[in-house]
Parts: sequence; C-alpha cells; structure tokens
Amino acid sequence: MDIAPASARVHLTFRDATEADVPVLVGLVESAYRGDASRAGWTTEADILQGQRTDAAGVREVLESPSGRVLVAERDGEPVACCQLEHRGEAAYFGMFAVRPELQGAGLGKVIIAEAERTAREDWGVGEMHMTVISVREELIAWYERRGYRRTGKLTPFPYGDERFGIPQRDDLAFELLVKDL
Repeated sequence: MDIAPASARVHLTFRDATEADVPVLVGLVESAYRGDASRAGWTTEADILQGQRTDAAGVREVLESPSGRVLVAERDGEPVACCQLEHRGEAAYFGMFAVRPELQGAGLGKVIIAEAERTAREDWGVGEMHMTVISVREELIAWYERRGYRRTGKLTPFPYGDERFGIPQRDDLAFELLVKDL
C-alpha cells in the first residue's frame, strides 16, 4: 500500500507480530506516547501520564490471546507502526496504536487504521470497530472522528494506582469508548 507524505512516497507492508517483535513493539509504543522522545510527534501523553505505557508482558499477553493479534507496519523491512486487534463478538477492538514520533503527521496513521479496519472486517466479519481513548485527549479524539469514529459518552475509569498503565499527572482521566461502523 503506497501513501504520499510530504517528503516522499512510502511503501508499507503489513504482517502479524511474533514473539521476536516484543522488544521492538514495546519501544515503539513507549516512544509514541511517553517521555521526551514522544514529544517529536503529536500523540504524546507525556503531559498527562508519566511512567510506562506498556511492557513486554502486556504486549506478550496480546500476542498470546487466541482472539487477538498485533499488526506491524514496516517500511523497508523496519517496523514503523503497530496496532492491536481483538475479536470481540460482533465487533473488533483497536488498541496499542503507535506510529514512530518522527513519522507522525505524514499520513501513515490513516493508512494503518484503514488496514486494521479492512483486516477486522475481512478476517472476522465484524460490523464495528471499538476503541477507548483517554477522554481529555481532544485532539486525538477529533482525529478519530475525522476517520468516522463517534464518541459514545461511555466512560471507563482510568486505573489509578496501577503503574502498568502509567502515573497520572491529573485526577480527571477516564477512557471513552469510540465506535465506527465497518
């Protein structure tokens, strides 16, 4: 699948992640959301959460789930993005979405989410894609809305006190369910 970012034409290939990808995926997700490296892109959560976004055990759990998979997007054989897909009955769940910070804003995200939606629809025959986004991430939610997702107003509390999900820097965090008809 080809896309045309501002700098050059990019060819992406997609594949399912394997156990050997775990360290690379952890690094990719962490770099997209946490710490100073994440500030090179626009998806950073560094101002609202510190600590880790995921770890090897968390990525491994997704890979080992019989109803889940992780798609890896590669450019020239090198992972540049990933996302989690999980089959949940009539819907699929989309999560762990990360694009290398220095490549964000070049159109890769649109291509990757479209591939994830196509994969879920064709492989599992689902009619909806679900995801949860931290409700205070207005810019990110707006990006998903431009891709056809709608806010549901259904909130799940942030797991305060569980540092596997990060160390909150504010007390008003919750996850909002976003849904798209496929």
